Amino acid sequence: MIKLLGLPPLATEHGVDVDNLILYVHLVMGALFVGWLAFFFYTLFRFRQGRNPKASYVGVQTHASTWVEIAVAVVEGVLLIGFAVPLWAKVADKFPAAKDSTVLRVIAEQFSWGALYAGADSVFGKQDPRLVTKENPLGTDKDDPNGKDDFRSSAQNEIVVPVNKPVIAHVTSKDVIHSFKVNALRVTQDAIPGIPIPVHFIPNKEGNYLINCAQLCGNSHAFMRGYVRVVSQEKYNEWAAEQLKKAAAGGGAPVFE
Repeated sequence: MIKLLGLPPLATEHGVDVDNLILYVHLVMGALFVGWLAFFFYTLFRFRQGRNPKASYVGVQTHASTWVEIAVAVVEGVLLIGFAVPLWAKVADKFPAAKDSTVLRVIAEQFSWGALYAGADSVFGKQDPRLVTKENPLGTDKDDPNGKDDFRSSAQNEIVVPVNKPVIAHVTSKDVIHSFKVNALRVTQDAIPGIPIPVHFIPNKEGNYLINCAQLCGNSHAFMRGYVRVVSQEKYNEWAAEQLKKAAAGGGAPVFE
């Protein structure tokens, strides 16, 4: 049934709950559409002029419509309380432990995506607005020991994460409002300038998944695309080690050009 809705391929654990919620909402809306359409044609036939030449001022004498409306409200309440609210609580509140996760910052700017990783300790180095310069646009404190293992993705518009391991992504922006959207991961989060907003997911299928910007952000908005590349843990470790070497060769300062 999910395939009939034309949803994109699924590559994350919580996406099953998202897809099920979408399916149930479509089923309810489909039932409502058929029901109200049938009622509309029934009223056209039942109260046609040929059968009712004289208007009735008494009105409906039964409470059938009331019970139908109550039933619809109950079903919608079940969807909200039984599915939507628990899913929101799971996604918004039940974050995995940082030490067991791949922790990174997804940083949007016109018109590209960049990623800063917290390294093996899962802790970012300190940032200070007073340290912001052209060479250090993120205001990173180079003397903070927690930042010594931080590294950036050397390729713009590429975010690499290991499969079957929780990912905590702090989404933010350097200029205007963007939106980090990856359909296959069932993740969408606005990127607000100066405010890192965390989201989490567990990718469970290797592959390259398109990043779209879901907020109109300027004249090249349509070209603001990137990829989340989900790889094995071994390949991720090799990639991370390579990024650390590149950061060390460049003075160890994770910056975005």
